[in-house]
This record gives sequence, C-alpha cells and structure tokens, in this order.
Amino acid sequence: MDQYALLFASMLNAGTVLAIAALGLLINEKSGIVNLGAEGMMLCAAIAGFAAVVHTGSDWLGFLAGMGAGALLAAAFGLLVIWMNTNQYATGLALSLFGAGFSAFAGIKYVQEKLPERPHFSLPLLGDIPVLGPALFRQHPMVYLAIGLVVWLVWFLYRSRAGLVLRSVGESPEAAHALGYPVRRIRLMAVVAGGALCGLAGAYISVIYTPLWVEGMVAGKGWIALALTTFATWRPARVLLGAYLFGGVTMLQFHLQGTGVEVPSEFLNMLPYLATIVVLALISRNPAWIRVNMPASLGKPFYPGT
Repeated sequence: MDQYALLFASMLNAGTVLAIAALGLLINEKSGIVNLGAEGMMLCAAIAGFAAVVHTGSDWLGFLAGMGAGALLAAAFGLLVIWMNTNQYATGLALSLFGAGFSAFAGIKYVQEKLPERPHFSLPLLGDIPVLGPALFRQHPMVYLAIGLVVWLVWFLYRSRAGLVLRSVGESPEAAHALGYPVRRIRLMAVVAGGALCGLAGAYISVIYTPLWVEGMVAGKGWIALALTTFATWRPARVLLGAYLFGGVTMLQFHLQGTGVEVPSEFLNMLPYLATIVVLALISRNPAWIRVNMPASLGKPFYPGT
C-alpha cells in the first residue's frame, strides 16, 4: 500500500506541471489565440527559475523568475500575432525553437550546479494518516495551488463579468469590438497571463520536480499541455483530471521499471506521448463535438479596421 501511495503522490506531482501549463494555454485559447510556443517558454522559465534559486536560495523567487520569463516571451509573441498579425502557428513554433536554443545557451554554466537541500512539506496531522498522508498530504504547496487555480478559473470564466468578456473575445471578437471592448488589449493580457503560468510550470520542473538543470529537460511536456486543452474540451476541471491522467502514465513507467517488469525502457518512455496521440485520435473522431466546445475564433486573426 505504501508503494501505491507513493505512486499516487508522484502522479499528483507530475500532473501539477501539466495542469499549470495547460491552464495557461487554456486562458490563451479562450481569448482566441493559439500559442504553440509553450515548450520554449517552459524551457526558458526552467533555466530562469533554476538560476534564481542558485543565486538566492529562495524557491519562491525562482517561481517568480520563471513566471517573469514566461510572461516576457508571451508578451513578445502577443505583440507579433495580435498587433503585427503574424501567423499564430508559425510564430508559436518559432518561439518554441527559440526557447529551446536560448535555454541551452543560457544554461551552459548551470549544468553542474546543485540547489540547496529541498524542504519536505507535510500538512499537520493529515500528513501522518497511514496511506492517505503520503499520497495526498505531503505534497509541495504548488500542488494545492494548482487545484485552487482550477477552482478560481472556473469561477472567473463562468461567474465573473471579466471572464464573460474574455470568452466573448474568443467567440466573436467583432461583436466584442462593436460593444466597445479593447479586443487586442484583452487578448494580449490573456496571452501574458497564460505565458506566466507556463513559466511557473517550467520553473516548477527545474526547482521542485527534478531539481537540476539539463538541456531540454521539459521533454515535450509543453506539447502534452497543449494537447490537454483539446482533450479537456477547454474546461478547467477537465484539464486538471487530464493532467493527473497523463501524470499517472508518466509515473507508471518508473513504477514498472522499479518492479522489474520485462519491458524495454524505450517503450515505457514513450507511453505518455503514445497516450497523447491515442486520446487526440479518439477525440478527433467526433469533430462536431470539438467545434461545439472550441472558441469560435480560435486561431483566427482580428483586424479592428474591417
């Protein structure tokens, strides 16, 4: 039972990375913007957060540095696609490639660096409960913050006026513009907020999830987070469930290797990505269902003068 408790705890830890990044991309897409640069933003945020912790010793300053790096790159992306009307897909791919190259260059001297000893977290009393304690109540605070973020985002999108405006911009920017809303500024704010969350996820990887810096350490999690928004049909609660599902698949490979299952390690390593492809293929069998839930103006440029 202790082994399963630890497996469940590691699933929550791995899923948190995907959940935070996917929620950021969800905010982007609710405003009508597709950002394929999540992988690059997370890599730059990972090295920014790791470097900040190396020099300051504070995990929270590392998280802030990661959020700042993600927001800065997202702002550059937003200016290009929203004001200069560049192609969203090509610009996002360019951002992903730039982030991979820049993070590798900036992180050369941090490859051998080590972070201070990681603190252990446990909720008073709850952390001592057999099985449930190790599984649920000895997590880093960021795990609980991710769950709280989902609750807040559900309220924001479906119960607040600002969330209604954001969704209207993603559904019909022309109508929102006709009502006097600054569509471009709203989209830029959504892109920057989404970039900050992707940055937070990237910093979490290098500071908490695997406290070290290695080139390319995000290892496709940005692309999985992007797929999660479609898998969840643009609903925050489903994003969280999907993130834990993919986190469980990721951790399952290590559990199987640890128990001595005779399966090639290369096959186990590809399980998360195979699961992503299978899920997207199953969802794509019903395109009408996707169109009903997808923001109507997703990926479409907006020209205020027309």
